[in-house]
Amino acid sequence: MTKPWSATVLTLFPEMLPGPLGHSIVGKALDKGLWSLNAVNIRDFATDKHQTVDDTCFGGGPGMVMRPDVLDKALHSVADKKQTRILNMSPRGKAFNQVLARELATETRPIVIINSRYEGIDQRVLDEWDVEDVSLGDFVMAGGELASMTMIEAIVRLIPGVLGDAESIDEESFSKDLLEYSQYTKPREWQGHEVPEVLTTGHHANIQNWRLKMAEKITQDRRPDLWHKYLSKEKDYESFTTI
Repeated sequence: MTKPWSATVLTLFPEMLPGPLGHSIVGKALDKGLWSLNAVNIRDFATDKHQTVDDTCFGGGPGMVMRPDVLDKALHSVADKKQTRILNMSPRGKAFNQVLARELATETRPIVIINSRYEGIDQRVLDEWDVEDVSLGDFVMAGGELASMTMIEAIVRLIPGVLGDAESIDEESFSKDLLEYSQYTKPREWQGHEVPEVLTTGHHANIQNWRLKMAEKITQDRRPDLWHKYLSKEKDYESFTTI
């Protein structure tokens, strides 16, 4: 039997987890055993009475750096170099996106996510364990906990059985390098605003065509980078409709 997708988070603040991951759809999936989460306190592997996990930077400079010996012991307690995929939340990492989320959702190896603080982690332990740096965006946070929880939620919702409607995953933003089309529900008329008539016709082909056009327009207006990527993957340029 295949083991459920699992993530172990190395952190100085294990009490922060599961946090939002224990609620809503993702939390229900956790309760059902569709995935598992383990939070490990890095400070438990410090060797002095003060449980020190950091020290000053060689070469000078502001801030403190997480010690390689302490983190190495923490990694040894939860990971195997050949059978574990290890990620580190870092603003210098490769960008986390829907493509990477899908890849990680199908990862069969246990995943360990390091949440660093201070100025970062001694590079030697990252090299020793072949750690992958991953970033949520071009900004800096105080620590990796919120970033890792955001990443885990994006991954877990792609695991089969977590969402009730698998088709919704294929139509949401970034699934085909397009942002999602606008959505409408009842009432049909609200404060003088009507639902687009095409959505009330029941004509599925026309509805799908309208949704594609809206997704293209929204992407073109808001994310030119995604729009150019979308165009580059399409062979039949005549199918595009400019709005």
